[in-house]
Amino acid sequence: MSVELTYLGHSAFQLTDGETTVLVDPFLTGNPAATTSADALSADTILITHAHNDHVGDAPAIAKRTGATIITVNELANYLSGKGLKNVIGGNHGGTISFTGGSVKFTQAWHSSVYNDDGKLVAPGVPAGLVVRYGGVTIYFAGDTALFSDMQLIGDEGLDAAVIPIGDHFTMGPADGVRAAKFLKAKTVIPCHYNTFPAIEQDAGAFKASVERETSSTVVPLKPGESFTVGH
Repeated sequence: MSVELTYLGHSAFQLTDGETTVLVDPFLTGNPAATTSADALSADTILITHAHNDHVGDAPAIAKRTGATIITVNELANYLSGKGLKNVIGGNHGGTISFTGGSVKFTQAWHSSVYNDDGKLVAPGVPAGLVVRYGGVTIYFAGDTALFSDMQLIGDEGLDAAVIPIGDHFTMGPADGVRAAKFLKAKTVIPCHYNTFPAIEQDAGAFKASVERETSSTVVPLKPGESFTVGH
């Protein structure tokens, strides 16, 4: 079994098992790295790691248009429900929520989390990582996070792929990304949250070389719009 994973730029991804579609952190509008528009995307489920605008992105608009279910951390879920979205489910660290075709388990992430709604800061809460079981594979989306040693426990989930930020400045950088890859022991590592803005410019090729030299993982740096098949 397998899942087609498409990088939409920054930390935005699309997953499909051939029958359903899942979006993760769908930030397209205002994303200089995006190669597609929010209007071109459809979804059955939308997963959001935390409340920052570059992760919530176009999720509300896509959900309204398609009827997709949004699954996210509890405070953000409550905020989105209060704005009139109908199918929103909130969870928290350690909890697992099922969706059509799979499930998502919330893990910790070391970061901040607040949504800027026209200058008003709302929906404060905890950020999260996501262990997504879908299409017969297991993919960890670290979200925005620093390195933390409990990634070793997440590695025990049996990861087919791990999507980790390497941009530095706002998240862990490449050196800590290599350490994260050692903890996670994923078959494939996919870097994200880099080269969107000058502050997070990084050399994905150098990151790939370091991880593959120091671990048994294969690194697949994707350009926005490119896809990779996770699984067999």
